[in-house]
Amino acid sequence: MKTDLLIGNEWRGTAKRYCLTNPATEERLAEVAEAGEAEVDAAVQAARACLDSKAWRELPPRKRGQLLYRIAELLEQRSPEIAEVETKNNGKPLFESKIDVAMAVETFRYYAGWADKLTGDTLPVSGSFFTYTLREPVGVVGAIVPWNFPLNLASWKVAPALAAGCTVVLKPAHETPLTALLLGDIAVAAGLPPGALNVVPGPGATAGAALVRHPLVDKIAFTGSTEVGQWIMREAAATVKRVTLELGGKSPNMIFADADLPAAVRGAQNGIFYGKGEVCAAGSRLLVEQAVHDQVVEQLADRAKKLTPGDPFDKNTRLGTIVSKRQQETILSYIAAGEKEGARLVAGGKPAKVNGKGYYVEATVFDGAKPGMKIVDEEIFGPVLSVLTFADEAEGIQLANRSMYGLAAGIWTKDVQKAHRVARAIKAGTVWVNTYNFYDPAAPFGGYKFSGFGRDLGREALDNYTELKTVWVGL
Repeated sequence: MKTDLLIGNEWRGTAKRYCLTNPATEERLAEVAEAGEAEVDAAVQAARACLDSKAWRELPPRKRGQLLYRIAELLEQRSPEIAEVETKNNGKPLFESKIDVAMAVETFRYYAGWADKLTGDTLPVSGSFFTYTLREPVGVVGAIVPWNFPLNLASWKVAPALAAGCTVVLKPAHETPLTALLLGDIAVAAGLPPGALNVVPGPGATAGAALVRHPLVDKIAFTGSTEVGQWIMREAAATVKRVTLELGGKSPNMIFADADLPAAVRGAQNGIFYGKGEVCAAGSRLLVEQAVHDQVVEQLADRAKKLTPGDPFDKNTRLGTIVSKRQQETILSYIAAGEKEGARLVAGGKPAKVNGKGYYVEATVFDGAKPGMKIVDEEIFGPVLSVLTFADEAEGIQLANRSMYGLAAGIWTKDVQKAHRVARAIKAGTVWVNTYNFYDPAAPFGGYKFSGFGRDLGREALDNYTELKTVWVGL
């Protein structure tokens, strides 16, 4: 596969390259070109030239949609290859990578359908005027995505931006650039004009910073940590860039006493251990009503102990390897902090190896967790669940909202009125009721509070990539 930079539909090598490691085997995976400030500038210039040439933004919208459909088709055709690359680069089980690729396919199809439906309005103003609005592309978009869902999150930003007529410079995570490069290869094969999509792997501190600061970039679309999101806001202010941020989370998953407990326990397991817990919306705080606490913890601990880390390419594996040694060490430091602060470890808590290799961490469950503990208040980004107890609905809501974050939440109850009542009371961008961790291109996703602002997915995401122009015509 191609491992150079994609700039203006050309693959460009760089003097500086870096090595990727397969986190499951600890073996060399690939050597990738590393973009610096000069390469990012070249990519932005290519995107700006494409935008100014009108080759993309003034292409008939239906034809733009056809090209996005073609990208979806090619992604689908190459899905086995792409899923394997994602698993080798990220360490997630192959079945999860297959789900990610399928979601990316559907995301491109969804926004292909929107390309010719970005309409304005006629306005009933006073006086002798014909007044209307137009939706125009915001311009050059810098898309910066993390390492947990490399292809999927790239599609969440690239597809709506292209549908709106924008051009894009995509900076994948330094650790996981391979499927973004495959997406670039597919975009060229699909017939996108030079500069419509550019892909520049590189460290956030250099390539990411150059993209954020570049005066010809009109908008930054970012998914990642809250700390980096705050830095982007400060830097983007200098050139008054539009910014959308999907940031961290510490999402509550609430189990009420009247819930279907077996389903709720399975949902709690899925909510934290799917994706190895390296998920911004992971249900990492499990809030359990006192009356069923013991049953839930017993069942959950039993399930976690059986969820052993395994080879990501084994069809039976449901818990893959952590993305890097550094992230593994971070997770283990939080586990040590949880034990030191007095939480009770009921499952997991240790690093693991598969065939003597890999950056694995056992599925970990803490009981007796309390607000103020690091494992309760801070985003861990790993397979670590903290169980808290609440006495009644009011206390449950209070605990759920006791967080700087507000990305997602789960509610498990058979009482429909309670479900709606609690969903309205929780300060989070997405609330799942009697389910968890489900996404669809039609459903907007984003956060409250320190989890960011703006929305990925849905028709609402298109607002991120368009400017609204009002036109007055005197009659």
